[in-house]
Amino acid sequence: MLKTKLNKAYTLIITFIYEIVYKKLGYLSFNFLNTLLGFFIASSLATIPGQTGDWGITGSAIIVSLYEIISLTQYSKNFLKLNILRPQVNNIKIGILYGFFVDAFKLGS
Repeated sequence: MLKTKLNKAYTLIITFIYEIVYKKLGYLSFNFLNTLLGFFIASSLATIPGQTGDWGITGSAIIVSLYEIISLTQYSKNFLKLNILRPQVNNIKIGILYGFFVDAFKLGS
């Protein structure tokens, strides 16, 4: 088969689509799943201590402390070796914040 300009353009387009579908889409879906995991964690943390009604302040203090401990360990110098985990942990933290905002809007309405 001759390597014409049309054939080169076709192979270029196919490789571009391949990179998007198999590499970037997989990474995007993994990040989205981590965000949903954070949302689930936030929903469970907001509903379990809130059942009794007297754990509101204590539960929120524990949640904020854990959130800050995760941030402290993630951005310390020892965590730099595990650069792969940093985006996943950030996405879980974003999901937790999103879940708490959604719960706050549910309680406010």
